[in-house]
Amino acid sequence: MRFLKFHGYGNDYLVFEETELAGVASLNEFARRVCERHYGAGADGIAVVGELAGADAAADFSLRIFNHDGSEAAMSGNGSRCAAAYLYERALWTREELRFQTLAGVKLYRLRARPQPGRYRFEAEIGRPRFDSPSIPFRAEPAPLPEVRAYPLVVPGGEVVTVTALQMCNPNCCVFVEDFEATDWRRMGRAIESHRQFPEKTNVEFVRVRDRQRVEARVWERGVGETLSSGTGACAAAVASMLNGLVEREVSVNMPGGLLEVLWRNDGEVLLTGDAELVYTGDWPDERVKAEG
Repeated sequence: MRFLKFHGYGNDYLVFEETELAGVASLNEFARRVCERHYGAGADGIAVVGELAGADAAADFSLRIFNHDGSEAAMSGNGSRCAAAYLYERALWTREELRFQTLAGVKLYRLRARPQPGRYRFEAEIGRPRFDSPSIPFRAEPAPLPEVRAYPLVVPGGEVVTVTALQMCNPNCCVFVEDFEATDWRRMGRAIESHRQFPEKTNVEFVRVRDRQRVEARVWERGVGETLSSGTGACAAAVASMLNGLVEREVSVNMPGGLLEVLWRNDGEVLLTGDAELVYTGDWPDERVKAEG
């Protein structure tokens, strides 16, 4: 079962073609096993691409994203960019524009550069954020809210954390901080990820605003834990900062893995620009899938 491993600023994905995984009983269990860093190939998740037949198809390829723990995500900014890079690397797609059908809708990718062999730069239309509590989803108390902004979230232990939550392809919860070192953000991220007010769990971004054009972020990703980068997380961090009037409509988001560019267009669409880079090619043995599947 052939795959390529790519990373987007340290957020790594194993990319498989749908036909390679035909016959796998459970993609959820397969993802959990193959992503294990000691006993598997090791990754934050897998991306599964499939060709869509018919000239009238709304997209060129289907895309499914599975997290490290086996759960399926509606979308991943970095994972989808890795999947796009796979198609160009394998010469399965050569046009400048590429459309993926995802659980979060059709997403458009534009190839902007190939800085070096195995490395690709894309601009992607990630989608329009939603802010009302039912769409996130978020159980606002005592009643649904049109926006979850500056919301006092009570975490286990009684600590109150001020959050801004939104739906950016996936549920996201942003916490603004002054200093990452002075904030126990990993503990807080774990607590917020599975908070009872997020019925589908949530990604958590800790955001430090540097100036009107720059923010920094740390990510605790739903179903993964700490990651070096997150594409949808970068978008959420940027949009939450814009929503709170802290930055302009176009910003750079600096994460431990690297720098992503986010533009919130006037029509509501969020554009994400960043790289995907090939790490290695591999084969996952069929017999392990058959024995355990």
